[in-house]
Amino acid sequence: MRQYIADNQDRFLDELFELLRIPSISSDAEHSSDMRRCAQLLVQLLVDAGADSADVWPTDGHPVVFGQKIIDEKLPTVLVYGHYDVQPVDPLELWKSDPFKPEIRDGAIYARGANDDKGQTFMHIKAFEYMVRTGCLRHNVKFLFEGEEEIGSSSLEKWVRDHSEMLACDIMLVSDTTMLGENVPSINCGMRGLSYLEVVVKGPDKDLHSGHYGGAVANPVNVLCDMISSLIDENGRVTVEGFYDDVVELSEADREMLGRAPFDIDEYKKSIGIPDVKGEAGYTTQERQSIRPCLDVNGIVGGYTGEGAKTIIPSSARAKISMRLVPNQLSSKITELFKKHIMNIAPPYVKVEVFEHHGGDGFLIPISSPAYKAASRAISEVYGIEPVPARGGGSIAILAAMQQILGADPLLMGFGLERDTIHSPNESYLLSQLFKGMESIALFYKYFDK
Repeated sequence: MRQYIADNQDRFLDELFELLRIPSISSDAEHSSDMRRCAQLLVQLLVDAGADSADVWPTDGHPVVFGQKIIDEKLPTVLVYGHYDVQPVDPLELWKSDPFKPEIRDGAIYARGANDDKGQTFMHIKAFEYMVRTGCLRHNVKFLFEGEEEIGSSSLEKWVRDHSEMLACDIMLVSDTTMLGENVPSINCGMRGLSYLEVVVKGPDKDLHSGHYGGAVANPVNVLCDMISSLIDENGRVTVEGFYDDVVELSEADREMLGRAPFDIDEYKKSIGIPDVKGEAGYTTQERQSIRPCLDVNGIVGGYTGEGAKTIIPSSARAKISMRLVPNQLSSKITELFKKHIMNIAPPYVKVEVFEHHGGDGFLIPISSPAYKAASRAISEVYGIEPVPARGGGSIAILAAMQQILGADPLLMGFGLERDTIHSPNESYLLSQLFKGMESIALFYKYFDK
């Protein structure tokens, strides 16, 4: 595979750049045609790589791409999951280059989707291409690429249920996560779940003059800030009643094993420009962002935010709030607990509404599984060091549902790095990780046997 990459590197980059040029932003209706165009390009890449068939399938939202190559029904089947939609690019002025005109700087590709998830999805297509063209493939391989991961995969669960027989597999292979470091390879053995909601506080039926009404009428922005500040106590714990009821406390042995991963707190703080860390008391920074749940305000809007001054009491304010959940916490249950809590703490002098956006459950996979062992052996061979088992702090909401529907575990074989700044300006992906990912995936097929 390493030689195949060397021989085809220019072609690989040309094909990937064509994919990255498409602004497949799933959250913006203006890009609906770009979503379809991106899906069609993936179909062509799969066919060119050697798939028996590949098609664009409609859903209730953006389309999915499904392709497959069946060698023998008796052989193990791998379902490769990825997504072709990307995050919005705002704030555009912070990008050093056009987010949809990919370029290489300092050994990395810079573009929206370079890592998340077009670059990582592309690795699977090229590893598959190599296996087919060299006659090394001894697995059935299916591909499922969706266009709604960045907006909660709202249409995919129904589509998966409706096509579960077609998607039948022994393992789901996913590259949409990060490693601990370029020199510290790791494999995620679990991810957190998610509950995402929006809280709206309404006061007067119009903006009011703050001189005429200030001190006599509740200010929705002030009220919302008070409510938000009460959601986390002085020990960093979420105050929603019942929030921790289903959280499984890890044993000291498990915590010690996860703590073996190299971590430099000073470098961590420096890398994101903060003077110090903060979180739930009694847990390390690594634990806070992986094995513990949390609550964060993702955005808050209210009142006048333009240039200069405007002395008003705003008529409303709103905040978007996400809760990252650990395995065993059900997203649906936490959502209901949060809604109940918010309404209980809502004061009588404003109107409060809560809207659900999306969510999903977390999951764990055993490191003793054949798939994990095959991935570990493959990455060890490529990186020259055994990968560390790790717990991911992010969420891929649909995977827990697919695990339940298809009866197959997801294997999170991701090659991104924190330096790639996914979801932010100047997203990137190191060429070395792109190519090592291709090589590792090809070796996974060599070593995997159910």
